[in-house]
Amino acid sequence: MHFSIPETESRSGDSGGSAYVAYNIHVNGVLHCRVRYSQLLGLHEQLRKEYGANVLPAFPPKKLFSLTPAEVEQRREQLEKYMQAVRQDPLLGSSETFNSFLRRAQQETQQVPTEEVSLEVLLSNGQKVLVNVLTSDQTEDVLEAVAAKLDLPDDLIGYFSLFLVREKEDGAFSFVRKLQEFELPYVSVTSLRSQEYKIVLRKSYWDSAYDDDVMENRVGLNLLYAQTVSDIERGWILVTKEQHRQLKSLQEKVSKKEFLRLAQTLRHYGYLRFDACVADFPEKDCPVVVSAGNSELSLQLRLPGQQLREGSFRVTRMRCWRVTSSVPLPTGGTSSPGRGRGEVRLELAFEYLMSKDRLQWVTITSPQAIMMSICLQSMVDELMVKKSGGSIRKMLRRRVGGTLRRSDSQQAVKSPPLLESPDASRESVVKLSSKLSAVSLRGIGSPSTDASASDVHGNFAFEGIGDEDL
Repeated sequence: MHFSIPETESRSGDSGGSAYVAYNIHVNGVLHCRVRYSQLLGLHEQLRKEYGANVLPAFPPKKLFSLTPAEVEQRREQLEKYMQAVRQDPLLGSSETFNSFLRRAQQETQQVPTEEVSLEVLLSNGQKVLVNVLTSDQTEDVLEAVAAKLDLPDDLIGYFSLFLVREKEDGAFSFVRKLQEFELPYVSVTSLRSQEYKIVLRKSYWDSAYDDDVMENRVGLNLLYAQTVSDIERGWILVTKEQHRQLKSLQEKVSKKEFLRLAQTLRHYGYLRFDACVADFPEKDCPVVVSAGNSELSLQLRLPGQQLREGSFRVTRMRCWRVTSSVPLPTGGTSSPGRGRGEVRLELAFEYLMSKDRLQWVTITSPQAIMMSICLQSMVDELMVKKSGGSIRKMLRRRVGGTLRRSDSQQAVKSPPLLESPDASRESVVKLSSKLSAVSLRGIGSPSTDASASDVHGNFAFEGIGDEDL
C-alpha cells in the first residue's frame, strides 16, 4: 500500500476553538483520513510503549511556537515518511495498534456512525451478495460475512479476497486495490460517493495448483467457475476458436470441473488484467495492456500493421521494483506548499535481468501502478512459501493476537546486492535507476531527495540465470 500525505488543511477547532493544521492521509492516492499532529504523536507513543523506541522510525518533534508555512511543509514530509516506514515494517505495519488507529480515523473523518447496514458485494460474474455488517467492520469481518452468506467453509475463506473496483460502462471491472486490514470496507466504498465503485470477491492466489483445494468444495467450485467464465467472456483469458468450442460444450453439459481443467491450460488463466496504459518497453511511450499472473507480468502490445505481440517478465528475474509518483506543477509557476497540486502520475518500475549480466529498468505508467506492485508482492509471497515447504492455508490465514500477519517474504524490503556487470549498456541503466530513485510529492521540477532503501521492494524470489536459460 502507498501511504502519502500530499496536503495539509487549516481547520477551525471545535466550538469555535483555535485553528489547527490537519494532515490528509491518502492511500493509493485516495483520501483515507484526516488527522492532527497530536493524534499521530499519540499513535507513535503507543507504538513506542508496545515495541520499544529502537524499532520505530524518527518522529518529527514538537514545536513550542506556531509553525511557519515552510515548517508546516517540512513536518508534512516527515510525517509522510514516518507513516510509510511504519506501514512497510512487518511488525508495526501489521499491528492492531496501527491498523485500528487508521480504521478509527477513517470512520471519524467520513463521519459515519457505527450502525448495522446492508452491504452489496459482487461475484466475478456480477451476481450480487447482500450481507448485514456494521459500518465499523474491518475487511476480515466483511469477508467472513460474505463467506457465511455463501456457505463457504472457514478453511477456504483465505483463498479469496475483497477488491475495490470501478465498474466501467461496458460492465468490466477496473481494479483499484485489494481491501486491507486497516480500512472499513463499507466506509471505503461509500466515501467515494459514486455508484461506479463496487466491492468484488475474487480468488486471492496465483498458482492454479491451489485450485484443487477450492474445487473439493461445491461453493468453492462454483466461485472458481463463475470467475473463469467471466474472465473468458471479457477476453482476459486467451482462447482459440477450437478451445472456445470445447469450453462451450462443457458449459452446456454443466461439467464445471472439466471446464476448469481445460481453462487451466489456457494462456492468462487466473490473471488479473489492468486498463490500457503506457510502458517504455520495447520503446518509449508504447501503448500496452498489462496482465498479472502465473509469477509474471505480461505486456501485450499492438505493433504497426495491427500485429498483437506479448512480452512476459518473470517475477524471479525482477531484482527489485518500486512505485514512484510525481505531481505536475500548475501551469505558469510554482504552487505554495500543500496547495494547487495536480493529478498524481504513478509509475511502476522494475529492474529486470534481460540477459546473464545485464539488468535493465522497465517502467509502466498507469493509475493502477500500486495495484500492480501489490500483485508482484503477493506472487513473491506465494513463491517463497512454496520454496520453504509451507502451506498456503497458513499464509493466507495467519493470525497473531487476532490480527492478520504478512508472510515472511514481506519482512525485508531492502534489495539484494546488485549484480556486477561488464555490459557497456549498464551505464545508461544506472542513470535511469538514479532518475527513478526519488519520489516527489511536491511537483516536477522541485528539488528531489534520494529515496531511502525502504522505498524499494527487494525481491527475495529473485534468481540469477545462465545463458542456457535465455
